[in-house]
Amino acid sequence: MLETFEAGEILDYLKKQSISSAVRLYAHLNPESATEVLELMDDEYFIELYSKLDPYLAARLLSRLEAKEVQVKLSKLSSGSAKDIGDLMKYPPNSAGFMMDSRVVTFHGTHTVKEVLKKLRAIKDRRIVNIYVVDNQGRLEGIVPLQVVAISSPGELLKNILQTPPATIHAMADREEIVELLEEKKLLGLPVVDFDNILLGVIRNEELLNASVQDATEDLQAMFGAGREERALSKVSFAVKKRLPWLHINLATAFLASFVVGAFEDTIAKITILAVFLPVVAGQSGNTGSQALAVIMRGLALREIRTTQWFRVARKELMVGFLNGIAVAITTSLIVYFWASSFGLSIVIAISMIISMAIAGFSGAVIPIILKSFGQDPAQSSSIVLTTVTDIVGFLSFLGLATALASVLGIS
Repeated sequence: MLETFEAGEILDYLKKQSISSAVRLYAHLNPESATEVLELMDDEYFIELYSKLDPYLAARLLSRLEAKEVQVKLSKLSSGSAKDIGDLMKYPPNSAGFMMDSRVVTFHGTHTVKEVLKKLRAIKDRRIVNIYVVDNQGRLEGIVPLQVVAISSPGELLKNILQTPPATIHAMADREEIVELLEEKKLLGLPVVDFDNILLGVIRNEELLNASVQDATEDLQAMFGAGREERALSKVSFAVKKRLPWLHINLATAFLASFVVGAFEDTIAKITILAVFLPVVAGQSGNTGSQALAVIMRGLALREIRTTQWFRVARKELMVGFLNGIAVAITTSLIVYFWASSFGLSIVIAISMIISMAIAGFSGAVIPIILKSFGQDPAQSSSIVLTTVTDIVGFLSFLGLATALASVLGIS
């Protein structure tokens, strides 16, 4: 009944009650109405009421105000109450609670379509696509799409046209879970709830899209050893700090590949033309591994695959690399034959190409999955590890075969 009156009238009624009765009444108000009443409270009554109010409810209602106004309100309360409420309003960056808009209009199931439309016309918020229905404790009961409201009769109760939300998400869920739901459910808005299913806010469509874009771009940067937080105009010192450790790791892995080449120094000295074709084998295997890595990274990011499916995806990428290797090996062997006039060298590079590309495809699939299974970020510099593997495998297969088969195939 109170919600049928203006905010000022509600506030006057609350002030006439004992503080314990006022707290109980205020706690059962629709969050929209409670916020309107909050904005009209004088400091004295605000302190009296909010000092007795449940901190979780106080945090939910205060979070609907502008940030500057929240700080002013909290400064009126005792240090203990202000800290309890303030802590509940803080969410980790990239969490659903951090991204949500807490100023969501809610209704009860007993509201009619006519009342809903009247309220929506008054607030004139064009972002609203769903009507959120809650119970007296603020627990989410369901949603009613705006188009359903528009075609329903004015006297229809919301509880009669209520629908189950396609998805909800906990306030502490991270951005990856949000992106997963966006991809799976094709959402225009995502309700954010706590452990008691109390509606805290809504992540709107633009925020969902921003989360998806940011998650993809940060994965791309991490894959190549740049910091997730780095931007195009970041400070030089910040960029160096984020990139330099991975460059040293890359340097160490490059020396591993050089060690493999050094192990065949005598073979290269005898058959100098091998050095000409080393980049060809390493380059093709590197590209093959990168293709597999890109596909698997996308699959992990969008939850298309799980770590338990490693054998299936690894087998698939192994076969893709093997078949592509055969096709590329035929072309490569013909080029090498006419270039070096050596049938033996053509055979060696063809076999090496097949082996290295098959293993590169396998490695591109399993490296991010291994990182994921160990609880690490699968995007974090996967390409650096992959480059090391493909270089070593490419050099080892080509130079190893050349050494082993030189006398048999007449390579000179």
